[in-house]
Amino acid sequence: MKYDCLKEFKDEEFRRLTGVKRSTFEKMVDILKEAESAKKAFGGRPNRLSIEDQLLMALEYIREYRTYFHVASSYQISESACYRNIRWIEDVLIKHPDFALPGRKALLKSDMSYEVVLIDATETPIERPKKNQRYFYSGKKKNHTLKSQVIVNKASRKIICTAFSNGKRHDFRLFKESKVKIHPKTKVITDTGYQGLKKIHLNTNMPKKKTKKKPLSKEDKRNNKHQSSERVLNENVIGMLKRFKILAERYRNRRKRFCLRFNLI
Repeated sequence: MKYDCLKEFKDEEFRRLTGVKRSTFEKMVDILKEAESAKKAFGGRPNRLSIEDQLLMALEYIREYRTYFHVASSYQISESACYRNIRWIEDVLIKHPDFALPGRKALLKSDMSYEVVLIDATETPIERPKKNQRYFYSGKKKNHTLKSQVIVNKASRKIICTAFSNGKRHDFRLFKESKVKIHPKTKVITDTGYQGLKKIHLNTNMPKKKTKKKPLSKEDKRNNKHQSSERVLNENVIGMLKRFKILAERYRNRRKRFCLRFNLI
């Protein structure tokens, strides 16, 4: 579908189709046009598609996660041209400061920009690797996966920073290896996958686990339910990310660009 066909769409329909708001789409177009004008200075063959169509094609790819062949057929270009266009758009947008995450250093600022943060990890299935299969095998998902850690600001529901590893890596181990340091006054809410975080960050809330000898009391169950209602916000953020099928379905591309695409989305 070409961009001219979407001009009559309502804003809600536009977002449902592309995964982004119309204002965000227009902002991305401005960034890409600026990058294209700089690229034209070096010469080269002009692109058959407009910037709007190229961006729409890239969003269509990560939103629906069809093959390059199917997407290229919709825009009547070659499969290799489709790949080059999508790769160029991803590289340009991820380098622009408007599409950069605050990063780990933002969590240590003394101005208390983040009073409460939520930490959780999600997994994306991948194709079975030819080498080091055990390294990527997740016992929880019973599949080969890539694990992504997301730290979210509770007030704004915006992602602060991310970290990535193989599916076999434990959630808390991924947190330690990501070298994330949080301001002592910032409250952290997480699940039981981060047992031991209280030793590193005292202001941490997580559900209490029951044992055979020590079952949970009514008060413990009440507290766990209250914490789950606060923690569900992080699950909602991850759910919004996985509306882009490239993160939800089996990832077929090279694993090197997975982090870039996750952060861009």
